[in-house]
Amino acid sequence: QVQLVESGGGLVQAGGSLRLSCAASGRTFSRYTMGWFRQAPGKERDLVAAISLSGARTYYTDSVKGRFTISRDNAKNTVYLQMNNLKPEDTAVYYCAARGIYTDDLKGLRGDYWGQGTQVTVSS
Repeated sequence: QVQLVESGGGLVQAGGSLRLSCAASGRTFSRYTMGWFRQAPGKERDLVAAISLSGARTYYTDSVKGRFTISRDNAKNTVYLQMNNLKPEDTAVYYCAARGIYTDDLKGLRGDYWGQGTQVTVSS
């Protein structure tokens, strides 16, 4: 198992930037495909970005391409989401997730382990 703790959310004006971090417990972090999901009020939780075990491959949903960057540091057991040029429609609770079994399907990533979520609010 792995425990995930997100940080870095907050309130920002449109056009601003935030960097989310997700710290994982345990010594097998490099074995987990990781992803960031978000859930806005009244909507489903959707995948925003995903990253492969080594970090060599990434996936982004269309609405964040060119603005968000996912990365990981396996030595620090941490995955990041750099969010630039934020828009009001990015407002949501952002969740870090780990896939418990090996997968190379980043677009269809599902989470087996979840963090508690961090709120991101973008004002217009």
